[in-house]
Amino acid sequence: MRTVDVLVVGAGLAGLHTARLLALRGLDVMVVDRRRSLSTGIRTTGIFVRRTLDDFDLPDHLLGPGVRDVLLYPPSRRAPIRLTSDRDEYRVADMAAVYEHARRAAESAGALVVLGIRYVDSSMGLVRFTGAEPVTARFIVGADGARSRVARDLGLDANRSFLVGAEILHSVASGTTTPAFHCVLDPRIAPGYLGWVIDDGRDTHVGVAGYPDAMPTGVRHLLDAFAADAPGRATPTGPVGRRGGPIPVGGVLRRLACPAGLLVGDAAGAVSPLTAGGLDPCLRMSELAAAVTAVYLRTGDPRALSRYDGSALRTRFRGRLLLRRLFAGIRSPAAAEAVVSALRSRAGRALAARILFGDGSFPDVNPRLRHARSATSPDTSV
Repeated sequence: MRTVDVLVVGAGLAGLHTARLLALRGLDVMVVDRRRSLSTGIRTTGIFVRRTLDDFDLPDHLLGPGVRDVLLYPPSRRAPIRLTSDRDEYRVADMAAVYEHARRAAESAGALVVLGIRYVDSSMGLVRFTGAEPVTARFIVGADGARSRVARDLGLDANRSFLVGAEILHSVASGTTTPAFHCVLDPRIAPGYLGWVIDDGRDTHVGVAGYPDAMPTGVRHLLDAFAADAPGRATPTGPVGRRGGPIPVGGVLRRLACPAGLLVGDAAGAVSPLTAGGLDPCLRMSELAAAVTAVYLRTGDPRALSRYDGSALRTRFRGRLLLRRLFAGIRSPAAAEAVVSALRSRAGRALAARILFGDGSFPDVNPRLRHARSATSPDTSV
């Protein structure tokens, strides 16, 4: 039976980034994922925000053109609000290629990545799988998504507030689109969230998300209805693909770690409650998780795990949780029209720009990155 220092369950961005950092610290790390290919089962649009692009070494050739314009549409789709930044605020990644890049980086650091293995359960360090022999692990990292089985087995907190999202991807001819992020606030197609259109230079992403209890016809039906006349959508030139899944929006969970393991990424609720963006927080929390895990395994002192405290991290985004509750209450087209109308004011545009173009991060857990950023710009996040 194989014995490892750390078993990471889930080969998404959070799991692979955590595995790489732990392997670089000299730990014996194994990553398992039930998928046989990292190009399948992708749940994220792949929108990286400027803060992530500034602070992390992402492969530039896997990122689409910079996006500086955001257009906010009311349900009527008339007279959208255009917000323009003087910097590239978003770039959309080829996530299949990003995952493969992260896998190679983890393996180069010394981690073993094994695909096609389904996690079953764990108890007292013994981890069982479907399709492979059990493994003994000193520590388990749950990077297994919004509905984490690792969280259940470790007795840690679980996500309870979800949006469900889905999107269509289709190829577009190069040079035929203008980089922009189109956002439609309409509870008829996206109750509690929004519909979006954005492209990565090769593919256009058309998506919707919302609370499932307010989607009587289902997210796929709403997506198809939105995609039929979505603003900013280019004419497809290739086959259409689909992706989607649950999005935890209750904020970082309070109990994230115990002596047997911890949670990262969606499993930890590391998704902005307001914007539902998860790529930036998953990278930042993975750095903290790796640092805490390495100290704990080196010293055996459980007090090291206290640094990975969800209750403390939640204080960083109380404003986002409040705005999420307000956003969730927009359940009629008339209310959505009123919200967009309010955002047309000077104060409303400033608030929207602060949310969409802010310099702060959720949550900002890396002191080195925080210091570097504060030297050049104030924290204006919401």
